[in-house]
Amino acid sequence: MPGLLLGDAFPNFELETTIGTIKLHDFLGDSWGVLFSHPRDYTPVCTTELGRAARLSSEFSKREVKMIALSIDCLEDHHGWSKDILAYNCEESACCSLPYPIIADSKRELAVALGMLDPDEKDKDGLPLTARCVLSSALTKSSNCHSSTRPPRDATLMRFCEWWTRSS
Repeated sequence: MPGLLLGDAFPNFELETTIGTIKLHDFLGDSWGVLFSHPRDYTPVCTTELGRAARLSSEFSKREVKMIALSIDCLEDHHGWSKDILAYNCEESACCSLPYPIIADSKRELAVALGMLDPDEKDKDGLPLTARCVLSSALTKSSNCHSSTRPPRDATLMRFCEWWTRSS
C-alpha cells in the first residue's frame, strides 16, 4: 500500500473539513500546499504540534503556502479539539480559530489513498492510525506531489515546520 508517490498527480479530493466541504485543488489554488496528518484528536503531542503549526502559519503565508491537517476522527471531535489546540497554544486572546482546516477522515479513505497509515500503530479496534506524515505539493496545472515524508518517531511536525519555513 504505497499511496501517493513522488511525481504522482495529486488527486483533487472532496473533503469534509472544519471549514466545510472543500475540493483540495480549489482550496489550494496556485499556492503550495502542506498536508500533515496526526493519529488522533486530543493527544498531547498532536495538540502541541498543531498549535505550533498555527503559530507558524504566518511564515507559511509569507511563502504562499496553505496548510491543511488530517486526523481520523470526526468533524465534531475536530471542532472541540480545535478549541483545545488554541487554548494550549495561542498566545493572543483574539485568536479564535485555527488558521488551517482539519480534514475529517473517520473511514480512513484519504489516509489509505495517500499512504498515511502507520502499520505499527493501531487503535483499540485494531485499525491502523494515521502516521505523522507531511506531504507538500505545488498544486498547479501539473498537480504533482513534490515531496513526502514520514518523520522518524522522535521527530515532530514543529521541527519540520520550522525547518521548512526557514529553508524555503
